[in-house]
Amino acid sequence: MSKISIIMGSASDLETVNETINVLKSFEVSFEIKVLSAHRAPKDLAQYVEAAPKKGTRVFICAAGGAAALAGVVAAHTVLPVVGIPIETKSLKGMDSLLSTVQMPAGVPVASMAIGRAGARNAALFALEILGVSDTKIADKLIKYKKQMRLKIKNTKLGR
Repeated sequence: MSKISIIMGSASDLETVNETINVLKSFEVSFEIKVLSAHRAPKDLAQYVEAAPKKGTRVFICAAGGAAALAGVVAAHTVLPVVGIPIETKSLKGMDSLLSTVQMPAGVPVASMAIGRAGARNAALFALEILGVSDTKIADKLIKYKKQMRLKIKNTKLGR
């Protein structure tokens, strides 16, 4: 039973999405990962999204580049939270992906993260925060994670 479903527009997105995967593994939260294109396999994508809640999915994380319609199409087929990761592209450095992910019409919400790896990491953390609202085990791990970040910064020594 996967709590988080990660959907990539293509296999080439995995390099970025590995950041998401690493965070979810460190929190020991179950996830499923699929490659389903909003443009090349729209019916398969819709069927997967509509069936996912019955398999335990509570949050979708969608990674796509270029036209990046994936997160919006997923959001159109579910009432579950959708988090978008804009993938960095060669031609426009991911600005195309960002604008495609963030420009959703009213009524089709998508939480859009930053372009690339930082966005992929934050997508995992944001999904965990969503789950943490009703799962104290995840919430406690998030509290510990943020405390460790604060301590790392607090204990940073500059060599002078």
